[in-house]
Amino acid sequence: MKHVVIVGGGFAGLNCARKLAVHPEIRITLIDKNNYQQFQPLLYQVAAGFLAPSNVAFSLRNMLVRHPNVEVSMDEVVSADLTSRTITTAHGKTFQGDYLVLAAGSVANFFGTPGADQHSFPLYSLHDAELLRSRILAVLEAADRDQSLIAKGALNFVLVGAGPTGTEMSGTLGDMIHRSLKEEYPNLPLYEVGIHMVDMSGAVLSAFSEKAQVYAAKMLEERGVKIHLHMAVKEVAAGHVVLSDGRKILTHTVVWAGGLRASDLSTKVGLRPGHGGRLDVQPDLTVEGHQDVYAIGDFANITERERVLPQLASVAEQAGKWCAKNILADMNGDERKPFKYFDKGIMAMIGRSAAVAEMGPKRYELEGPIAFTAWLGVHAALLSTTRARIEAFVEWAWDYFSDVKGDQVLDRFSQEDIDWNDDSDVTPPTQAQAKRATDS
Repeated sequence: MKHVVIVGGGFAGLNCARKLAVHPEIRITLIDKNNYQQFQPLLYQVAAGFLAPSNVAFSLRNMLVRHPNVEVSMDEVVSADLTSRTITTAHGKTFQGDYLVLAAGSVANFFGTPGADQHSFPLYSLHDAELLRSRILAVLEAADRDQSLIAKGALNFVLVGAGPTGTEMSGTLGDMIHRSLKEEYPNLPLYEVGIHMVDMSGAVLSAFSEKAQVYAAKMLEERGVKIHLHMAVKEVAAGHVVLSDGRKILTHTVVWAGGLRASDLSTKVGLRPGHGGRLDVQPDLTVEGHQDVYAIGDFANITERERVLPQLASVAEQAGKWCAKNILADMNGDERKPFKYFDKGIMAMIGRSAAVAEMGPKRYELEGPIAFTAWLGVHAALLSTTRARIEAFVEWAWDYFSDVKGDQVLDRFSQEDIDWNDDSDVTPPTQAQAKRATDS
């Protein structure tokens, strides 16, 4: 019986495991530091409180429980010997397989920005999303309790990155602040909320067409988002950020959507990582020099027709299935085939009834409610279980047809531990803020 060891239970690893699992003559070990798969494209909706964590996280054991030839192990892989196809975990366990599939995913890339790893909130894991949701609620509750804190940046939110994650979070935060929370915080001057999106590029959603970029920027501005392009965040502190032009923005909530790099395992496999810390792979998704070792998903640089494919859920899903097909072909003595990606297009949701989509290889452009509907359908289809799809549609329908969304429950009290005096001497308050601080 052949043994396949898969590192990582994200889109790539899980889809590889599922496709192999229907073959009882194959033994599969799936290892992940979490016991669940997380749906990264919807994490920002958890952060904004539009979806519950259970809507975007799914038990790996439950999804594979019907396959007795699959073993799920909750552990973190810390090193790999590609020659022997052996991995070692943080708990000292080793697993050796006839085939090794590296799908260890990605982490936030702070690009060496001082303070970013300490004082910002990345949005690339379920834990990240839950912490950010609690911080948003914590600063709102603090400002409602003591409005003098508004002068110290309590109602300022800075989002680093104008790609899909930063754009979707900015627009959703704008909807949340200016539409959903008015009744819940009647005494809080929500009109003073400052949502700042910062990016070094010259456009919002730079991977999209110019028409989509203009539309996205307009929709964000309608939601109160201030867009700072050709600008970088040079420093992140506990109570402010410093922009590349020297300006400071007082804030205690910095969302980092500035990019990804491969997980740290990529530096512990004996190879020199490529762009983004990812492993460069051959057309059949194997690692050069190791014909029985595959790298897929956000852990790999996958090149097709001289272009590196983006880190998208659809790429990871298809690569996972293709990897399984090549393993099966190899076991049957057939030739492995180069990966062919079916380009379904790209899309981003900017807010309620506002989205952009470029569908298919020819990039048919949609925007507005039509693109919003397409976005809902595509993301629901990518969810891992039928129950998750139904629950997500119920939540989206409730939000769309009602001005009231789910309860805003602050259940991580550590996010209330904020040093409000961190920047007491930076950037004097406006006259309105100074008057309110005196009155309170």
